[in-house]
Amino acid sequence: MSVTAEKKQEIIQDNARETGDTGSPEVQVAILTERINALTSHFKAHHKDNHSRRGLLAMVNKRRSLLDYLKRKDVERYNALIQKLGLRK
Repeated sequence: MSVTAEKKQEIIQDNARETGDTGSPEVQVAILTERINALTSHFKAHHKDNHSRRGLLAMVNKRRSLLDYLKRKDVERYNALIQKLGLRK
């Protein structure tokens, strides 16, 4: 269910704004999106796993907050990110 270290490094390299960038909203949202997608597929087989579902909801809320922040600060970066990750809105 978690993202492997190699996959996380790949996500960071794809979404970083500059070298060594691990904390920008784009990187955080991309990592959360990967974790959310992994948990979503997990629930197809384990639909009664309510403890993990609570964690999924927390991740979705955190991603939404980061996206709202990014939209307030820089709309172009926001639009580019949701286009790149394939998120709705």
